[in-house]
Formats: sequence, structure tokens, C-alpha cells
Amino acid sequence: MKTVACVIDDGFAPFEFGVACEAFGLDRSDDGVPNFDFRIVSADPGPVRSKLGFTINVEHDLSFAYEADLVIFCPLPRATWTRVDPRLIDLARDAAARDAWVMSVCSGSFVLAAAGVLDGRRATTHWMYAHEMAAMYPQVQIDPDVLYVQDGRIITSAGTAAGIDACLHLLRIELGAELANRIAKRMVVPPQRDGGQAQYVDRPIPIEASGSLASVADWAVQNIRDELSVDLLAGHAHMSPRTFARRFKSEFGATPASWLTRQRVIQAQRMLERTDYGLDRIAEECGFGSAGVLRQSFARVLGTTPTAYRARFSCRDEVMAAV
Repeated sequence: MKTVACVIDDGFAPFEFGVACEAFGLDRSDDGVPNFDFRIVSADPGPVRSKLGFTINVEHDLSFAYEADLVIFCPLPRATWTRVDPRLIDLARDAAARDAWVMSVCSGSFVLAAAGVLDGRRATTHWMYAHEMAAMYPQVQIDPDVLYVQDGRIITSAGTAAGIDACLHLLRIELGAELANRIAKRMVVPPQRDGGQAQYVDRPIPIEASGSLASVADWAVQNIRDELSVDLLAGHAHMSPRTFARRFKSEFGATPASWLTRQRVIQAQRMLERTDYGLDRIAEECGFGSAGVLRQSFARVLGTTPTAYRARFSCRDEVMAAV
């Protein structure tokens, strides 16, 4: 992925627009992160007004987006959801047809739904708009509870900060865990919030419980190579296994088992990038138990094999040179 087009229109949301600019538009070559050819585009170049009233001058029309490796659709004003600009619909269809990466942030998903590229796919949007999208586009499998969804090469995300998580998810796929973590560090955000994490919690968790689960999660990551059963984690949190599992799912948007698997995969990614350890040792260090389980988990979570991942993202020579 080398070229990125960020599509905006009148009424664009400044924060979500800024997320795309921050994730893909900044020069981070001093951190060893390759730069993208990032351009802001609009169907009508020139002054484009934000929903807060200020304008920015957009130099590029949509022609660049028709060649871009990633096309990002920023949020649209509610008034346009039932009459999406046909030029944006054509662009979304073209990007999906040529297998480019396509991403929407918040209500930008209404462009993709109007274009039909979400038909039969899982997708998400801001939880406040999910019911309306489901009513307008019943052929789309709307999940209102998650931060982001990747279905093939189409990524849809919820509102505001969930766009950051979706961008980091794609950067991890394209650049590997190590460089994505460097970007997250520069952005001063958590390097990985899994897409399945809940957008919001219906019933606020008491501060004491929330803090307890956060400390348990930290402890689990520090002891990731050990066998970590729900009973063990619940005991560490001074809760019954049933209460712990319920609280954990509410706070982290995933079961303890699925969350642990994701953390183990992330640790394995880093070891594949930064060491020459064999799969048996990596499996042991990450708590998978065997190379076979590591391969199965890698395929399920990342859709690739550990060997293929290492071939693409190994940065061991860079790490050794810095030592």
C-alpha cells in the first residue's frame, strides 16, 4: 500500500478527517515508517466546509482516488444519507471492484452501503446510526456493538476514536506489528484495541471493578506464556468465574479466551518480526503450547501463516543494527 486518498465533502467531521490525516498523512520516516502518497480529494475541489463551519481548500478531484491503494470515506452529514453523491458511489464501486482497500469512518459507511459494496457483508457504523442504516440497507449485516469490522478488503469503523483503531488495524496488516506500534506510540494511543471490543457499555462498571479487570489484563499479558484459565484469572480478580467472564466481556468486548488468543497472536507477531526463533519456541513463549496451535490461531486471526508473516515483516536485521 503506497497511495492513500481521503475523500471529504461539505459537512465533513473534523476529528474523523484528522484521524485519517494523522494515521496516513504524516512523515514518520525518522521512525523507520515508510511514507504514503496521501492526498485529500473531493468531488468538487476548492473550499470544502466542515460541519463546524470552517473551510479547507482541497486541491485534488477524485481522479487520484481511482488509482489509490486505499480510499477512505469520511463521515457525511445526515441530510445526505438518502441522496449520496453519485460520484462518490461510483468511486466506492470502482475501488471495491479493483480490490483496493476501502475504509469508512463513522457515517462514511453510508457511502459504501449506497454503493452496494456492503451487500451481504458484515459492517458497522456509529451505534447511534446503526438502526437507521439497518432499516435503509437490510442487505447489510450491521453490527452496532463493535469498534470496526474488516470483511475482505473493506473496513468499516464506528465513530470518533474507533477510526484510530481501524487505521492501526490496517497499518498492522500492511506494515507489521512493530511499525504499527511505533505509529501508535507517536499518536499516544493504545497500539491495539480489537475490533470486537464494545463501542459502549450499557451499564457503567464500578471504578473498582474496572480497575481490577485492567490490572488483571496487564497481569495476563505479563504472564502470557502460562496457562491462563478463566478460573485462574477470576481468582486473580477476586471474583467468581461467572461474574469475571461477564464483567470481562462487558469491559473488553470479547470473552477472556478470545482476548487471550489475540494477545498471544500479537506477541507472536512481534517475535516473528524481531527474532529468528523457531515456531516451537515462539509457541511456547506466547502460551500456545505447540506450533500447530500457533499456526491455527494465526490463520484464524490474521488469515496468514507465521512463516509467510515473518517473510514479509521480519525486521531482525534492523533490530540487530540498532543494538
